[in-house]
Amino acid sequence: MPIRKPEFRSIFRALKSRNYRLYFTGQGVSLIGSWMQSVAMGWLVYRLTHSAFLLGVIGFTSQIPSLFLGPLAGVLADRMDKRRLLLIIQAGFMLQASLLAGLVLTDRIGVPSLIGLSLWMGLVNAFDVPVRQSMVVQLVERPEDLANAIALNSMMFNGARLIGPSIAGLILAAAGEGVCFLLNAVSFTAVIGALWAMKPVPGIVSRKRRIGAELRDGFRYAWGFLPIRSILTVMALISLFGMSYHVLLPVFAKEILGGGPHTLGFLMGATGVGAVFGAFAMASRTSPSGLEKVLPAAGAVFGLGLIVMSFSRSPLFSYAVMAVIGLGMMTFMISCNTLIQTLVDEDKRGRVMALYAMAFMGTTPLGALLVGSLADRIGAPAAAAVGGLLCLVCAAWFLRKLPQIRREAHPVWISRGYAGDVSEGMEAASEMTTPKE
Repeated sequence: MPIRKPEFRSIFRALKSRNYRLYFTGQGVSLIGSWMQSVAMGWLVYRLTHSAFLLGVIGFTSQIPSLFLGPLAGVLADRMDKRRLLLIIQAGFMLQASLLAGLVLTDRIGVPSLIGLSLWMGLVNAFDVPVRQSMVVQLVERPEDLANAIALNSMMFNGARLIGPSIAGLILAAAGEGVCFLLNAVSFTAVIGALWAMKPVPGIVSRKRRIGAELRDGFRYAWGFLPIRSILTVMALISLFGMSYHVLLPVFAKEILGGGPHTLGFLMGATGVGAVFGAFAMASRTSPSGLEKVLPAAGAVFGLGLIVMSFSRSPLFSYAVMAVIGLGMMTFMISCNTLIQTLVDEDKRGRVMALYAMAFMGTTPLGALLVGSLADRIGAPAAAAVGGLLCLVCAAWFLRKLPQIRREAHPVWISRGYAGDVSEGMEAASEMTTPKE
């Protein structure tokens, strides 16, 4: 069809902005290292302990700070220069990876130090996500490129998810976990250099009142606007029940599929393949209109994938299923992120994106503990199936609220000039409307 060609060419349109191009390149290199560390950390913990529960503990400590510190990070993101904040944050990540590499390479690593360094990463990450997510809008020169930049971010994230684990699997087999951690530390020089090279871009900042008052304003705004409240809720629930599946992958790779570190790398790499495909499809979109329908469908695909994965005993079939899981997961995440970023008021962006980080990353560690404990009792396959089933329930809940969400979201997009057949979306919403009880 004739419209496909220009849509494909426009996939990378946000890269025309110099600052975003620098960020995309530097962050892409750094993320490859981060995914290498993620795979190596899971393999190291399981090699030392042979415990699915401790895999859950490491996942918990690396993400739980986002649940408590996320709101504070959002206030800082709305008050301060985001580029300077990110420079400090990336330096914190580099130091953590360097210490981890040193302890492993000198054979002085133990479970307490693993938990401590995992908690350190979680503390830094609690500030990283809200600041980075809210800065994207300042990096693109044209507001209409924001949705494309969000999709490209996810494409970059999952391109790294494809490359990093594959490299990590080879390095784990040849040189061990310490080298993966060391390479991750070096990779942070790319994003730090990119941030230094950016031209400062002024952004809207909130009035500097007491932190408590600004926190209340952020919560009140997000909770009072039905589309944002619903998106954050379904994100939190699916993150809690489904996103923690990755802590079980070392168990699947070794115990269920009878493989080794290369199998773990291929499982995560296959997820990246599906996720990149989903990100490409999302980047070709020119309007946020319609994403509210894509969101529950993607959540359902993700949940079904987890259920099917629980029955697989074939490595090749498992790789294919992981690709489907990656596709559903990434389409769901991009839909949530894009919908929120295009609906939120600019002066509250940092605080709302902090709530987004809490919904996504803050609930995942609770899910990691839950799935780790459940896997110890009923086995990893059954735990994955339970998580997938609960994701299907969450997607159905969002679908039921869709008519109300669309009625409130479309006027906001119209007022902000986002392209797309909004009138068609409004008509569809009217047709779907059901009487209130």
